Amino acid sequence: MEISSKSVKRNIMKTKILTLLITLLLIAPNTFCKTTQEAVEFFNKYADFANNYNSEILNMYSPDAKIIREVVKPTGETVDIIVPSSRYFKELKIGQKTAKLRRYKNKYRNIKATQVPNGIKISAERQPAKETYWLKMYQIVQNTDTGFKITEEMMQTKVQSFLRHKEKSD
Repeated sequence: MEISSKSVKRNIMKTKILTLLITLLLIAPNTFCKTTQEAVEFFNKYADFANNYNSEILNMYSPDAKIIREVVKPTGETVDIIVPSSRYFKELKIGQKTAKLRRYKNKYRNIKATQVPNGIKISAERQPAKETYWLKMYQIVQNTDTGFKITEEMMQTKVQSFLRHKEKSD
């Protein structure tokens, strides 16, 4: 029985492809875990900056980040308010000063990071200072050449004054 050179080449190619696939399967889960773990570490840094009124928090956002405040009405109904990032950044700078005077801090729990098509989604529950309830929040972060950046953020709030922004933008 004679083995053709085509057959040998085909078997070598199959072996190379199989080896490559096995290598990818072994490496990919570690890369995914490391990236999501790093995203959670990024979020913990974000929470630390926020609770310590560190202006470096602004550098954690993409310049054109989508900022969503989901207002929870007393009835339980929710209304999404999109805040332009430029306005949000200005208000954040001002709000940090007020928050520091009031010693306002958030607590976070159930922090989870999952891969999504447009980055990594970090979900958590947030408890505002001096409150007993917990609210939903998430951030979508993308890894850039300068590290993770927040490209989208949604936080629920019970602060009804955000609804005035909705009426102005409609």
